[in-house]
Amino acid sequence: MSKYLLIVESPSKARTIKKYLGKEYHVMASVGHIKDLPEKELGVDIKNDFKPKYVTIKGKNKIIQQLKSASQSAQTVYLAPDPDREGEAIAWHIANVLKVPDSRIMRVLFNEITVGGVQYGIKHPRKIDTSLVNAQQARRIVDRLVGYQVSPFLWKTLYRGLCAGRVLLVALRIICERQAEIDAFVPREYWDLSIDLETQKKEIFTAKCTKINNKKPQIGNREELDKHINVLKNAVFRVKSVTEKEISKSPSPPFITSTLQQEVTRRFRFSPSKTMKIAQQLYEGVDIDGEPVGLITYMRTDSVRISKEAINGVRDFISRTFGQEYLPGNPRYYKTKKKNVQDAHEGIRPTRFDLDPAKIDDHLSPDQKKIYRLIWNRFAACQMKPALYKQRTIDVGADHYLFRASNSDLVFDGYLRAWREEAPEKEKPRLPRDIATNEPLNLLEFKPEQKYTEPPSQYSDGTLIKELDALGIGRPSTYATIVSTIINRKYVERARGFLRPTELGKTVNKLLTDNMPDIFNVKFTALMEEELDNVEANKKDWLKVIREFYEPFSKSLEKLEDRKKRIKENLQEITDVKCELCGKPMVVKWSRNGKFLACSGFPECRNTRPLEEDHSHEDLPDKKCPNCGGKMIVKTGRYGKFWACSNYPKCKTTEPFTLNIDCPEPDCDGKLVEKKTGRGKTFYGCSNYPNCKFATWNEPLARVCSNCGYGILERKETRAKGVVIFCPKCKTEFDDID
Repeated sequence: MSKYLLIVESPSKARTIKKYLGKEYHVMASVGHIKDLPEKELGVDIKNDFKPKYVTIKGKNKIIQQLKSASQSAQTVYLAPDPDREGEAIAWHIANVLKVPDSRIMRVLFNEITVGGVQYGIKHPRKIDTSLVNAQQARRIVDRLVGYQVSPFLWKTLYRGLCAGRVLLVALRIICERQAEIDAFVPREYWDLSIDLETQKKEIFTAKCTKINNKKPQIGNREELDKHINVLKNAVFRVKSVTEKEISKSPSPPFITSTLQQEVTRRFRFSPSKTMKIAQQLYEGVDIDGEPVGLITYMRTDSVRISKEAINGVRDFISRTFGQEYLPGNPRYYKTKKKNVQDAHEGIRPTRFDLDPAKIDDHLSPDQKKIYRLIWNRFAACQMKPALYKQRTIDVGADHYLFRASNSDLVFDGYLRAWREEAPEKEKPRLPRDIATNEPLNLLEFKPEQKYTEPPSQYSDGTLIKELDALGIGRPSTYATIVSTIINRKYVERARGFLRPTELGKTVNKLLTDNMPDIFNVKFTALMEEELDNVEANKKDWLKVIREFYEPFSKSLEKLEDRKKRIKENLQEITDVKCELCGKPMVVKWSRNGKFLACSGFPECRNTRPLEEDHSHEDLPDKKCPNCGGKMIVKTGRYGKFWACSNYPKCKTTEPFTLNIDCPEPDCDGKLVEKKTGRGKTFYGCSNYPNCKFATWNEPLARVCSNCGYGILERKETRAKGVVIFCPKCKTEFDDID
């Protein structure tokens, strides 16, 4: 019989840890939380000082009984859920159900799932940290108060099932405000002016105008440009200075949760949720030659701290792999610049420096390889010497104008041996080798370039997380959930890798920011995060934080309730369409599948009909119903566009809406159609489905590949290259399909 019981969250972590401990330890998994607030009621007694009502999560009774049974005979029970607020709360709930004396219960933390990490945790147990538990309780209760008291307002004004999460609606607001900036943006014309110059030794180079009258150039139109060119035609061009200097570029610190999610999204287009799922696998353990090994440290962290043991391990690796010349004289330590950092964990790093990516590639899935290699390379780079560049700059004066030409050459790659940014290489300008100060130059050619200011970019998953992190909204454990929830709730959709608010998202955002502006705003939400951090640090009472939140929140709720009827009326747009049953005007209402027309005489008249979309701008064929001869019209349903008979509901004929592009699969006579997944993501498939399973996420083009003869090309947008047109079969890329 085992002397010690060790309880972790996940079965996979339990399997790994079991290998590291002797027979004296019995390792079990709680499989996440065992207690939570009830699903179908508020679960918070507001009048009794916000007392939470915790219930056993469905399906967890058997696990609780197993844990209780095993704990009775154990000399010591070690609670080892994840080392964060949620893990502390799980440990607290487990301790409460075990009915074991407190003296026999200890809390242990595993920053890494390795032999050393587990043994260190076992040797340094502590009691459950009630400050961490209370911080988690405060967040859970505040989120429940918002969700369960604001969501019904959305149900009554729009439709049932909508969600009003405290943090996710602020994230939605940030996305909507950025989209509004983009929609309102008016491009402004401006001109850049470059010139080709020739030295006395006939060397030619290009310089760009950087100052006019010691100010940044502001050339707004062609007329202004011509005035400057006329002045410069008669000017004397002379070298003002030639400077050379060595510049160094230092590596970035190791990953934290937000920077890992940003980088993985940028490079591989993984969602934050997918990134965290893969990182969790690497943390909990991967089979290496029959033995589970935790390959990275805990992945929910906002600290860039590094242990001395890890620094010694990676410095030894750098010396052996890259050479002593890449190793700085002293280790590099990083400090987190943000305040209220939960510094319990290190930055995200490898746990074993004898297991570099090349050695264990065969043991990892393709996605695991990508993320493990990224974490490994970033960590190795952070302890390597800076990259050194030789920068050369030539300043040229002409009248009251200054032109500049510069380039930089890499002279020592330093940390770039391990970590390179995946950005397109820019062509380096050529500068003359033999040129001197005060040397006169010959003007050869003006090279003006017309440009227009560009709107701010839409957020991607990664840049949204970067913005949330910078604003102090959310925490490492919540970033992925925030992004996935606003997409799953259909408030936001992904379009070519960017996040764009849906019409529903814009409507929900306007409703709540107009009527509860003090609650759903960045400043208030960031302040709440600070207050929760203060609870964790035992600087503030958790119930006081909830009380201070609820006072302004409840007042906003009362005002919302008073305006509810007027708000709903304002949302119902009256149309010119008459109800065919009672003759009253039809109004636009919302349902789960979008807007629809309903009779304004409700509830006496319950007539509804689909809201016809305006497809007049599309070049659509004149199509007749094959069953009744009626006109076929284009409609949009849950899974995208489709043809439907205009005589509905008498005739319910429907047909797929095709793109008039033949399916490229051999022996298939189908056409490609635009469809949507259950979560609203657009893809393209064959009209002969399920007989033909062709599908692609990329936009198909009716062009035959000139290289391999495949029936279509595809268009996709990447951050590195912009819009790319390529053959999905042979991968040939095309600059021009015309």
